[in-house]
Amino acid sequence: MERERQYVMQTYARYPLVLQRGKGCYLWDVDGKRYLDLLSGIGVNALGHSHPRIVRAIREQSVKLVHCSNLYYHEWQGKLAERLHQVSGLQRTFFCNSGTEATEGALKIVKSYGNRVSPEKNEIIALEDSFHGRSLGAISITGQPKYRKDFEPLIPGVKFVPRHDLGALEAAVNERTAGIVLELIQGEGGIYPIGEKMTRTARELADKYNALLVLDEIQCGVGRPGTYFAYQLLDPPVMPDVMIAAKPIGAGVPIGVIMTNEKAAAALPAGMHGSTFGGGALACRVGYECMLLLEELMPHIRQVGGYFKSQLVDLSRKFGFIKEVRGQGLMLGVEIEFPCKQFVTDALAEGLLINVTHEKVVRMLPPYIITEREVDRAVRGLTRVFKKVGKTPA
Repeated sequence: MERERQYVMQTYARYPLVLQRGKGCYLWDVDGKRYLDLLSGIGVNALGHSHPRIVRAIREQSVKLVHCSNLYYHEWQGKLAERLHQVSGLQRTFFCNSGTEATEGALKIVKSYGNRVSPEKNEIIALEDSFHGRSLGAISITGQPKYRKDFEPLIPGVKFVPRHDLGALEAAVNERTAGIVLELIQGEGGIYPIGEKMTRTARELADKYNALLVLDEIQCGVGRPGTYFAYQLLDPPVMPDVMIAAKPIGAGVPIGVIMTNEKAAAALPAGMHGSTFGGGALACRVGYECMLLLEELMPHIRQVGGYFKSQLVDLSRKFGFIKEVRGQGLMLGVEIEFPCKQFVTDALAEGLLINVTHEKVVRMLPPYIITEREVDRAVRGLTRVFKKVGKTPA
């Protein structure tokens, strides 16, 4: 920790925990203490730690080919893109390295698409309390002032509307709108589903005004909600023109994707975008293995996610300061009546890794392999954490 404080830029408010190894749903620190990982690297380690099939894929591919650049083909990029098409219904994939990069690429698609229609078609609609990444483009469409204020002026032409205000959305969209960007379940915003009406209205408005609907599934997709993507929770699904994802796809190896229909893909022809590391052989090989495992795990995610949520609802009946339990699948949030950052430190003492987002929401993004027995252990630990409060502070 001292070495890090001396040589690493101090951009993270870290907790005093040095992790050394992981296995399954557990992590161990350098002193040998075990922690149940309910955060999975903020949704990244969705298959847990040291999954044998992922370890094998890394080992086998690393001795063959790690990187060759996008000047050439390799065998795994096409295979992973085909698999993503099969589970998403979207035709084209661009590979990058993170969710933020995927957001940036999606913004370029939206801007290019709008410019091809009219030089005046350059506005983007996003939601209040949204979060889309840390780059200048991504924070330009992030509806939380704390992420934006120190970096202004940002990209112009962005309008923010409340996540459940249909009237505000309808008033914001017009002929100048090039794209509408939504997280169907806001993650950093507090594990808030935006609802079917808002989603379907956004799709209708995009069609009416010839704009692109962009769905950010970086945190709420790739199996996390109990479906491959959050838009598939709706019946029938609301298909996006552009969908961005990352986090679980590489099971810890950095990878992000931009997926599009043919209309949106045409806005980004050869030479208009690129990524030096994006779509490398190692990342795509691991991503392909992860998508195969995801198909096997989907029923388990729904079952254990439902069990976890029911246990948290039971917990809310015991503690009056719990306002609401929200989420889908294994993306769960417990809203507290007061700022509760202290819960993270208290949970560490109980051997649990959680975090708090939006100041008052305990967020849990556990690995997809978590069992009901481990859920029970988590609930026992959270019960002890909540008991330290006793009652709502004045």
